[in-house]
Formats: sequence, C-alpha cells, structure tokens
Amino acid sequence: MTEAVEFDVVVLGAGPTGENVVDRLRAAGLSTAVVESELAGGECSYWACMPSKALLRPVTARAEARQVPGLRQAVQGPLDTDAVLAHRDEKAAHWKDDGQVGWLESTGARFYRGQGRLHGPKKVVVDGPEGEHHVLTARYAVAVCTGSRAVLPDVPGLAGAKAWTSREATSSHTVPGRLIVVGGGVVGVEMATAWQALGSQVTMLIRSVGLLPKMEAFVGEHIAEALTEAGAQIRTDVEVASVERTGGTGPVRVVLDSGERIEADEILFATGRAPRTEDIGLETVGLEPGSWLTVDDTCRVEGSDWLYGVGDVNHRALLTHQGKYQARIAGAAIAARASQVPLLETDRWGAHVATADVAGAPQVVFTHPEAAAVGLSLAEAEAAGHRVRAVDYEIGDVAGAGLFADGYRGRARMVVDLDREIVLGVTFVGPGVTELLHSATVVVVGEVPLDRLWHAVPAYPTISEVWLRLMETYRG
Repeated sequence: MTEAVEFDVVVLGAGPTGENVVDRLRAAGLSTAVVESELAGGECSYWACMPSKALLRPVTARAEARQVPGLRQAVQGPLDTDAVLAHRDEKAAHWKDDGQVGWLESTGARFYRGQGRLHGPKKVVVDGPEGEHHVLTARYAVAVCTGSRAVLPDVPGLAGAKAWTSREATSSHTVPGRLIVVGGGVVGVEMATAWQALGSQVTMLIRSVGLLPKMEAFVGEHIAEALTEAGAQIRTDVEVASVERTGGTGPVRVVLDSGERIEADEILFATGRAPRTEDIGLETVGLEPGSWLTVDDTCRVEGSDWLYGVGDVNHRALLTHQGKYQARIAGAAIAARASQVPLLETDRWGAHVATADVAGAPQVVFTHPEAAAVGLSLAEAEAAGHRVRAVDYEIGDVAGAGLFADGYRGRARMVVDLDREIVLGVTFVGPGVTELLHSATVVVVGEVPLDRLWHAVPAYPTISEVWLRLMETYRG
C-alpha cells in the first residue's frame, strides 16, 4: 500500500526534540507529520535520562541519608535491587510508547511508525513495519530530530564481545558481578555509580588523567574520591588494546596497552556519540550520510531554506533539555517563515536564535556527589578571550550544608567577566547541588550585573547561601 500526503512540516524523530517541534508547530496552526523508527519518546525516555536517573536516585538518597545523624543507622543495608530495577522499568514505561504516541496524536499531528528517509527536497518516504509505503511532502520544512547513538571504538575483538553501550547499561535486568567501564564522561561516571551501588565490582578505565574532563577539574576529583570510597577502582591514563569474550557468553577479557589483562562479567564502553543520520537519505539532498548537520542559530541547515537539524544531530549541545530548547526556537522560526514574517528577533538571546547552546547550557551529573554547571568553565572563558576571574568557595563551609549532611564536601566556582561585571559560568559539586543550578542558569542567561546580584538575598540556613559567600569572596 502506498499513500501520498502533504503536510506543512514533516518531523523525523519523535524523541523529546521532535515532540517539542510538533508542539510549537501545533501552537502556530501548522499541519505536521512525525516519523519514528523506534519508540516515540526517544532515547531519553527509554535508554538515557529516565532509566538512568531512576537507577541513580536510590543510590544518592541512601548516600545522603548515611550522612544524617539519627538516620544513618537505618540505611546501612544494601539496596533492594529488585525494587530499584522495577522502579527503573516503570519510569521507562516498560519500553512501551502507547502514552507518547497518544500524546502526539492528541496534538493533531499524524504519527508514522517506520524508517523515514529524505527523497529529495521537502519529501520524506516512510517504510512501515508491515510493508506500508508512505510518501510525505512538506510545504515548508522538514525537521531532522533523529538524535544520536553510542559509538564503539575500533578495538580488536570488540565486535564479538557483546559490549554494553549506554542502552544496555540503563536497561539491564541483572547486576554483573564485575563491570568494566571504559570512559570517564557523564555516562561512564553515572553508570559506575549506579552499578557499584547495586553490587557490581566496578573498574573504570580512563584514557585521560581524570573524570569528566569537560568540566572544571575539581568536579572530577570529588567524584573520583567518592567512587573510590564506594569501592570502585579507577585507572587513569590507560587504553584498551583488545577485548575478547569466549563464545559470546563467558567472561570479558581486556588487554591494556601496557599488556596487563583484566577480566569482568560485562564491559561498558561510554566513549562518545554519533549522529543518527546514516540512513535518512541525506545523500538525496547533497549531504553526507552519517554526518552531523551544520546549522545556523535558528537550527536551519546551512545552504538550505527548508531543512532543519534540531537536537543532538547538530552537535551544538548533546543534552535533552537543549534539544527541547532548540525545538522551541526552530518551531518558532519555521512558523514565522511559513507565514512569510521576517525574523526580527535574531540578535543574541532573541526569540529565533538558540543562544543558550553556547552561552548558557546547563548540565547535571547525577552521581554522588552531584555535579552541576552552566555557561563557560574557566578554561573555556579564557580560550574565548575573556578577561576573567574564578571565584571559589567550599560549599561545606555554608551553614545549610552542615545541616544537610555531616561532613559535607563540595565546591562552587563562579567565573566572572571582569570587563562586563557579569557571570559567564558557574559550577557546583556536592550533595544536593542540582537544585542550585537553575538559579545559576538565570544569572548567566540573564547576564545579571554583579551589583544587582549582591541584592539577591539567599535564605538562611540553606545551601543557596553559597551565592552570598561567592559574592563576598569576589568583593573582598
């Protein structure tokens, strides 16, 4: 069966980014088709944000409770693994997308399940799971929101070793006795934290000298200390030379570049992401299959007047909330162009430009301790040519931190632009700091003058009082 239908906009990918593009287009009154080859809701709902944080929340809650007098003795036992995994399954909707599909259809969008591919300008063909063939034509735009996938490095023997990627790490229904984690980025440290707490003996193999190398160095130091105290082994400045698993079911054997051999029950490679653009017909519009899409600040692909790349596929900021933010920007831009309305708000922080991708993107690492950052790190600010000063404060010295947990350890950094007297970036590490992040995001995105920030009074006794201490340190 072949069906040919015309819509105002066709969206490839029904993850959080695609869903938000649809929502913005609905608000503008544009007819929309959305195509998904896997599950509506995307990576975040089933194999990333939701299941990983469901695994991590019991870990961080127990760790924090153990630092509270009168409570620590009640939480000394192991986690209830079955209950944790069942909760994870619930938060991943048991890997069923009925609810997400229902929401999309409630917006008036037409949902197509199948592999969608570009077939020249403004045209998408969809091969459905039961042999259906749909030809969708877009009057105004096609938005590619297909996200990214985990990348496995070219390591001898890895192809037959059945290694975990982030998907297997967040969805496994068994706890490996021994787990090797290759990579020290966000996925690596979060999954090391979760599975160590659930009973695995975790060994991390890191090519760099520390964890979370894209954040301030002290963040990785705090998290490495906590992981080591929890029983994980962290090996830095090492590289995997080869991997093997006999028969595909036995133990995993890893050979390091030094010749040392390590054995485990499972191995997770958390070593990077690639765009899911290898099989969406980019070659039919003159683009390289499997490539990141280069876009302008409205998320329109450079050189095109109809193709948009929104979310992970454009490599601007590989974060779910930034993909949703870009979707709001792109949706507004598509609607304005469809109405032939000039884009008047294209200056920095305008309604049609994704400025926050480069100047105010917040990120959280849900380990124990937590890490949270927004804007530029000190190194990034200096590399960009700003005249800056880093202002640091030990969060444990704030009264609210002492009430939150005995022996609270954490640190805050504020990167100040000395010429403009505004904050370019903020980083926190410590228990409970994720809830400080949005205030930091408002300060950075709002470019709040430090003289005005001095009048933002934090309540006593809360951990938020670290803002006052940072300002006092800066003013001297």
